[in-house]
Amino acid sequence: MNSFKVIKPGIATYVEDLGRYGYYHLGIPPGGALDQASFIAANVLVGNEQNAAALEVALMAPELEFEAETYVAVTGAHTTPLINNQEMPSNTALKVPAGGKLGFSYLKKGARAYIAIAGGVDVPVVMGSRSTYPLGGIGGFKGRKLEEGDVLQIGKPTGKPSSKPLAEEFHLKLEEVESLRVILGLQDYKLTEQSLHNLFHDVYVVSTQADRLGYRFKNGQKFTYKDLPQPFGAGSNPSNIADACYPVGSMQAPGGNEPIVLQRDAPSGGGFAMYCTLISCDLDRLGQFAPNQKVRFKKVEMEEALQARKAYQDKIKKMIASLS
Repeated sequence: MNSFKVIKPGIATYVEDLGRYGYYHLGIPPGGALDQASFIAANVLVGNEQNAAALEVALMAPELEFEAETYVAVTGAHTTPLINNQEMPSNTALKVPAGGKLGFSYLKKGARAYIAIAGGVDVPVVMGSRSTYPLGGIGGFKGRKLEEGDVLQIGKPTGKPSSKPLAEEFHLKLEEVESLRVILGLQDYKLTEQSLHNLFHDVYVVSTQADRLGYRFKNGQKFTYKDLPQPFGAGSNPSNIADACYPVGSMQAPGGNEPIVLQRDAPSGGGFAMYCTLISCDLDRLGQFAPNQKVRFKKVEMEEALQARKAYQDKIKKMIASLS
């Protein structure tokens, strides 16, 4: 059986798939690749099923050594793959020779790259998924990020690598000021009109506190609140509520300070008010924001969110068809 060894682990490299669903009510979040479109593209390029386990790389890529000849593909954040120190293109299937080393230049744009390997990363299925849930220590490779010296098994390839590169229209693109679409609720009624106005007119900057649990944004202002009675058990701070479930993508601001948008590994509930929720198809872009990325939040209604989700799903289908 083929395997690869971790020579350098990078900052945070995890085994992921498309997520673990059906356990959020038990406190286990869906997890999975933060940029799902890029993840799917990498798998399709090497002939894998869309949900085959692959590697998600954050901010600094690893160096890997492969036991036998294999195919890999690198998508997502802009970087230059290096096979035995020779520069290679991303967004296409690449052959790595037996004993070959896969390294990378630094990530030039975006926060996360995806490395798919023909056959997928062969780790145990835990609760229906191979994705890593670090807080619970389950899934992925030993429930944690990769470390120097780790040896991971590779599954048997089930398809053929694509002979085509990923078309330019499906490559990651980020603007100087990105826009994230949100739907108001559940507790937006707690905010003053001025704070709601600021939320949708100010430019925010991604903090260094941005990871798989959540993204913190800063702009130097605090949220202000209407003078409303606090519900029983919520405490005196107006940013608190009685404990409730958190949707993935929901925004909270503990103490009225910098807003946090919860990501795919976030806790399933707690006692902070939620002012709006990021629409599902914008979660991919959020996962690609590096610290200091500028962002505006845009309020949309449910109909627009549903149309955006349909457009996202259609684009994924078009991308897969383009590689066949």
